[in-house]
Amino acid sequence: MTQQQAAEYLSATATKVVKMESGWVPIRDPDIRALCQLYGVTDDQVVAGLLDIAKTDRERRKVKGWWDNGLVPGGVDYIAMEDGALRNRQWQVALIPGLFQTAEYIRAMGVADLPWDDIDQLEAVVEARARRQRRLHGDNPLLMHAVIWEAALRQLIGGPDVMRRQLNHLCELSELPNIHIQVLPFRAGGHSGVGGPFNILSFSEDKAVDVVHMDASRSEIWIEDAERSAVFVGMFNSLVTSSLSPHDSVQLMQSIAKGMSE
Repeated sequence: MTQQQAAEYLSATATKVVKMESGWVPIRDPDIRALCQLYGVTDDQVVAGLLDIAKTDRERRKVKGWWDNGLVPGGVDYIAMEDGALRNRQWQVALIPGLFQTAEYIRAMGVADLPWDDIDQLEAVVEARARRQRRLHGDNPLLMHAVIWEAALRQLIGGPDVMRRQLNHLCELSELPNIHIQVLPFRAGGHSGVGGPFNILSFSEDKAVDVVHMDASRSEIWIEDAERSAVFVGMFNSLVTSSLSPHDSVQLMQSIAKGMSE
């Protein structure tokens, strides 16, 4: 039984099933009864126990996540999904991936492209990003595989000193066992990622549906079905093949950082 089949039985999207199984949305009693029927669970006591657990979970959800405090500027849905993901595969064209950005890099981006009216809003973005970056550490860290176009490493956001420290930070992060960073060099030529950056969030090691997320001009695009998300998985795998190895990527980043010191 796949998540897509369960979604079709519920007349729902595969993403809804992913979110329910990952614990990031409450499960309604009718859905529990329907899934029990689908999975062949007929014991009334077992069904009643599941309904009680769901009720307790709904009560627990009245205490919101840190991103629901009204102070995080935008992207709340993505942050919630990211916080529940097991793995994030990300392709970036022009920027350093958000979970890898230093505070000064974020501030430099905010000054250059300011969607926030004042410094307090910008600092809220910095703080929120720092909270998100905790997912890279701890007992159950996010598995992060990022492919970054070389241009993003050479763009002097904040100036050479800021970028040098940002590149050094990337090199340090690459030493963590849950983080893989690869650079797509200029010499790679044409590639499958010309359409722009994207994230692929995975929620289990099984045949779970991958959820694709893209930012588009202050809006978001979500791809939720298995067939379309598989296209992006194929694109990402192609980018990985065309990129430098993690070791060679670190060497390139170190070389670029050294050039910014001269």
